[in-house]
Amino acid sequence: MGRKIHRDETIIEQLTHEIAILKRHKFAKRSEQISPAQGSLLDDLLNTDLEAIEAELKALHPAPAQAEPHQQPKRAPLQFPRTVIHHEPDNTQCACGCQLQRIGEDVSEKLDHTPGVFTVEQHVRGKWACRQCETLIQAPVSSQVIDKGIPTAGLLAHVMVAKFADLLPLYRQEKIFGRAGLAIPRSTLAQWVGQIGVQLQPLVDALREAVLAQRVVHADETPVQTLAPGEKKTHRAYVWAYSSTPFSALKAVVYDFSPRRAGEHARNFLALGTASWSVTTSQATRQASSWASPKSAAWPMRAASSSTCTWRITASWRSRRFTRLVGCTKSSDSPRK
Repeated sequence: MGRKIHRDETIIEQLTHEIAILKRHKFAKRSEQISPAQGSLLDDLLNTDLEAIEAELKALHPAPAQAEPHQQPKRAPLQFPRTVIHHEPDNTQCACGCQLQRIGEDVSEKLDHTPGVFTVEQHVRGKWACRQCETLIQAPVSSQVIDKGIPTAGLLAHVMVAKFADLLPLYRQEKIFGRAGLAIPRSTLAQWVGQIGVQLQPLVDALREAVLAQRVVHADETPVQTLAPGEKKTHRAYVWAYSSTPFSALKAVVYDFSPRRAGEHARNFLALGTASWSVTTSQATRQASSWASPKSAAWPMRAASSSTCTWRITASWRSRRFTRLVGCTKSSDSPRK
């Protein structure tokens, strides 16, 4: 009997304890109470969370953008002529009946382009006669690049610059002139180019003599495809370039066309010179080097696959007397004596 009472009391105490825990869980405060000593352990985590929250708030509410500085209106270059176009209201009478007064203006500039404008020079040469002795006088005809030709020096210069500086072929120039109302066949343009070349030959000869008068001359050939009249297939020709060195006071390049790569073309071109010159040791330049005197580095266009020989000159080209071979250098810059 006593054991049963003891067991019942134990069960009652256990149930009472569980009921108290359930009441506290149900009705008591849910926030966990932390001692002040334990709070310092979470300060770093709290600071990190606060910084993250502040960053998110800044991202949601960015700072107001600064006002861009006022840009000045763009103006076209001053060297071009200007055409002023005025735009005014059709009616300057106010709705109230008063006359409007002009208080200012806004100016904007637009860059325009007009295709080539052609003009005609009309040369009038008066005839003067004497009634007494019937003498007739007249001003002479002014000199022209092409005698009795229609183009002026300005038009010829435009064709040459467009062809050689702007790389505009003659057939394209023919179409451009056609859109402007001028029927100038490309054959006529080709004749103009050829006649200009004849007129400029004295200048080319003077430039050639100036280049060959240098102490060192660089030379190299470049292949070009040419089409002879009456033939359907092209063949390879060569354009030789003769240049002064970068260290020379004269900065010039002279070009010479040759239908073949034979060394005689280089020999003929260099027959007036007394300078040293530099070439790569190709078949043509080896033939020319028996007469010439290569010196210093090879022409950059072919230096990677060739070698350079150095000679020295003691006489002019006409005498054909030269000194010893100093040495040869391959593309790997290894000298051979």
